[in-house]
Amino acid sequence: MSDRVKISLEFPIRSSAAMIYSFLSTPSGLSEWFCDDVNSRGDTFTFFWNDSEEIAHLVKKKQNQFIQFKWDHDDSKEKFSFEFRIQFDELTGAGLLVVTDFAEEEEEEEMKLLWESQIKTLLRTIGS
Repeated sequence: MSDRVKISLEFPIRSSAAMIYSFLSTPSGLSEWFCDDVNSRGDTFTFFWNDSEEIAHLVKKKQNQFIQFKWDHDDSKEKFSFEFRIQFDELTGAGLLVVTDFAEEEEEEEMKLLWESQIKTLLRTIGS
């Protein structure tokens, strides 16, 4: 088994932290851009794509700042499988959405392209 590499991608955002956070942390928000549908029960989220589904557990969150999920099938020692973090520069007001994920070395570029596509859909959805 090859080693997993950490991927961290930054995307400029022009929206409030509260608006972005709602699209990252709620089933209705996530189903707008991340997958076809989402169900949640407590800290367990079930994501649906076409004929497949994946379960993730909410690991940690801080309102309007970050949210971390761990896939049910992820047996790595990492604390989370993927994270969304919202950052704003206090001086300029410029915002960033930072996506952190992990991938097998041979899948790193494909994962980056997937996230870029997904986040482009998110930003289009929120008008940013």
